[in-house]
Amino acid sequence: MLKVSSEKSIAFHPGYYVKQYLVDQNMNQRELADRLNTTEKKISELVNGHILLDDKLIAGLSLALGTSTTLWKNLNEKYLTTKRQVEQEQQLEQERIIQRQIDYKFWQDLGLVKATRNSDEKSMALKRFLHVSNLEVLEKRDFLVQYKTAVTDVKNINVINANAWVQTALNLGKREAVDTIDLDKLKSALPEIKAMTMMSPTEFMPRLQTIFNKSGVAFVMMPNLKNCGINGAVKWLDKEKVLLAINNRRKYADIFWFALFHEIRHIFQQKKGHIIVSTDKHIGIASSLNLDELEKDADSFARDFLIPQEAYKKFVQTFDFSGAAVETFAQKIHVHPGIVVGRLQRDRLVKFSQLNQLRQKYQAISPTV
Repeated sequence: MLKVSSEKSIAFHPGYYVKQYLVDQNMNQRELADRLNTTEKKISELVNGHILLDDKLIAGLSLALGTSTTLWKNLNEKYLTTKRQVEQEQQLEQERIIQRQIDYKFWQDLGLVKATRNSDEKSMALKRFLHVSNLEVLEKRDFLVQYKTAVTDVKNINVINANAWVQTALNLGKREAVDTIDLDKLKSALPEIKAMTMMSPTEFMPRLQTIFNKSGVAFVMMPNLKNCGINGAVKWLDKEKVLLAINNRRKYADIFWFALFHEIRHIFQQKKGHIIVSTDKHIGIASSLNLDELEKDADSFARDFLIPQEAYKKFVQTFDFSGAAVETFAQKIHVHPGIVVGRLQRDRLVKFSQLNQLRQKYQAISPTV
């Protein structure tokens, strides 16, 4: 590259001036190479901007062209300094483009970054919190959330925000002080967690957090991030601690509890060294794991633990899906009736417009910070 420039700066490679000299003197590269006691290839690389001047070339040019060594050293340094400035300016501009695709207020509202209107300050704050040297890292489809390259539906903005959401969950999870992982303790607490479906978030959240902490699970409730598409994530942070992150945007209780038990199952799958993410829909996630198999297993676990398969089968065979029947069945299996309604709706046994009076709608559950 013989010239670097931006709106503020411009500099020419030293080879540019050497090339101009050859033209002015009607001299070819071979002759100059001979005068400098070097190879024609090296002169070609220099005049085409592929190499910079070294001490030998500087000394030779000053003698062959009747100039000072200081001149060539200054040209070299000016080019390098300007090149660095231009690259920094280009990086800042690229980061501004990426930063504008991220909802900075998401982190600001969580108290994780300071309020600012300056785009470059926003970029710097996000880089520091997300532990990346450049926001362009978030554009990589194989960073934290791995996408299949053949999938064209996934837009760059989705990749950026998905990676940012997962990294935020990891950061918050690492802050959580929990006991050493104990899967037996977590397993024994599952019936109690299921019973929480009949409570309000203000009632069950403190106890749920305690159960997870005692079981070695860093439980993180995360707000929804626009253009993200991630509903939950599970990752073993080390041998003694596992992250369970979940999106708190689920308004209906049945969806929230299904998602929670889905993520709990991912913990029991014990796929250490991997991040298992759950998404709105299949958006082409790639992994060395058999994700389809893991997702089906997690779905089956959540579905059948909340509503035991045999009991549900007998209930369905009655063909009585009245509100009273649903409430009686829910009471029998110790679960909120809205969870039964959600299951019936997903199984197309009742319309999505039916029995919604039995479904519980949560206000946004407070995030973990």
